[in-house]
Amino acid sequence: MYAIILTGGKQLRVEVGQKIFVEKLDVEAGQEYTFTDVLLIGDKKVTTGKPTIAGATVVAKVEKQGLGKKIHGFKYKAKNNYRRRYGHRQPYTCLTVTSINA
Repeated sequence: MYAIILTGGKQLRVEVGQKIFVEKLDVEAGQEYTFTDVLLIGDKKVTTGKPTIAGATVVAKVEKQGLGKKIHGFKYKAKNNYRRRYGHRQPYTCLTVTSINA
């Protein structure tokens, strides 16, 4: 059984037991988080929502909060002595899907 959920402006295909990395959620490690925006549930029969399936949820356990790999950026303007270096680390939440409820 699998489901397609909407989180952080992205759609993810998830299955029970799968580890997923999503945009940072405001929950502590060890807690459970319930996704209510379920767009599709597939098993032997596929159920789609308009746009979401009413009453369907995906429950996941929060493993950890973290920061992604650092991305370096550089701005430069010729002949103006303008240079700027910057870095960015995107925060994420690591979850393990525990159940899909239709």
